Amino acid sequence: MLQSIPTPSSAQHPVFQGASQAELFEYVHDDTLLSLSFVVNIALAGATILAIVYLGRSLTDPRAKLIAVSVMLISIVSISSYTGLASGLTLSVIEMPSTHPAAGQTTAGEDGVLIMWGRYLTWTFSTPFILIALGMIAGSNWTKILTSVAFTIAMCITGLAAALTTSTLYMRWWWFVLSSTFFLVIVYIILVEWSAEAEVTGSASIFNTLKILTVVGWFGYPILWALGVEGFAILDVAYTSWGYSILDVITKYVVTMLIMFYVTNEPSAIVGGTDWGTSTPGISPADD
Repeated sequence: MLQSIPTPSSAQHPVFQGASQAELFEYVHDDTLLSLSFVVNIALAGATILAIVYLGRSLTDPRAKLIAVSVMLISIVSISSYTGLASGLTLSVIEMPSTHPAAGQTTAGEDGVLIMWGRYLTWTFSTPFILIALGMIAGSNWTKILTSVAFTIAMCITGLAAALTTSTLYMRWWWFVLSSTFFLVIVYIILVEWSAEAEVTGSASIFNTLKILTVVGWFGYPILWALGVEGFAILDVAYTSWGYSILDVITKYVVTMLIMFYVTNEPSAIVGGTDWGTSTPGISPADD
């Protein structure tokens, strides 16, 4: 017996709809507000990298240098990721479940909404470096620092899963709950564990400022997710993107500059000494 071949209307839709990079590029840059949310961050990330190079040129302590390198990598990841967004490389159109508030919308001539999945790449690769810098300033040990890094990667990956899940609405929100749970573990480490350690090491003054900017800013991301097109679709794509971009400015570039102004003085709270980071005690690393 001959079997009928599924027609396009009865076939399953792929997660990513058929908009090309060129179409997505045109869609983004036809919307000035959306375009600027990417371009401004490219410029700020580049300026921050140059500022770090300038401020860090006189650093001598290896531990201070490692903190400077960590915060530089935040902006290196960001400028790469925002370039991907601005070029359309890390953007896609996905069709939401039928019960989603944005179901039935069209983007760049395709059924679905614009998903900026490249932002999750930014967060996955940049937030670990934020936590490494914060943990070192607090004087924490590498077990706690790497634990926070592991949880932030898990948070970002499950957040990406929440954004890309199209099977059912409740599965999208389940991924969101998982991501938020991992996020709360990180918040506990920063506010409780590292705050106590910063008091002991003498870096509490700067660390308290950094933790407030970081934690308050990071709470904004799940709130924006819920309000934006990925969640309840109260905010459109451009406003959602600008919300994320403003939070990135605060939690990445502002935090980075505060850290750099702090470490350039090489205070005793973060100085590791010439033996720090060497594989054999008593052997100093070669001068740069």
